[in-house]
Amino acid sequence: MFREGDTFFTHPLKVYYRSKDIPDIKLQAGFGVSSRTFKKAVDRNRIKRLMREAYRLQKIDLQNAIETSGKNLAVFFLYTAKELPEFDLIKNKMQLVLQRLEKIMKPSDDLRRPKTNDLMT
Repeated sequence: MFREGDTFFTHPLKVYYRSKDIPDIKLQAGFGVSSRTFKKAVDRNRIKRLMREAYRLQKIDLQNAIETSGKNLAVFFLYTAKELPEFDLIKNKMQLVLQRLEKIMKPSDDLRRPKTNDLMT
């Protein structure tokens, strides 16, 4: 996913995603924190727990977008800041990230809308 997928950044979350055929799995998510930045496993685990909870609370709209598009999505969230976050910050940033992923996963209207040249003939 890291080599072939796409990425975007919403501080402090770097998001890697790939829409591909994953049998029986519509949405798959992973979470990571650098051990270089946070030496203590306790801190890394806390940040991942906060990200998972923010994701769990807000993922329903993304799931609906994936269902309507008929695609599958694998996504990985990487925390990049150097300070321990509060849950409110993570929740707000996760909401922005999930909204962006929803826009990416929704089928484009260009495929459904007839072109003006098609209407003339």
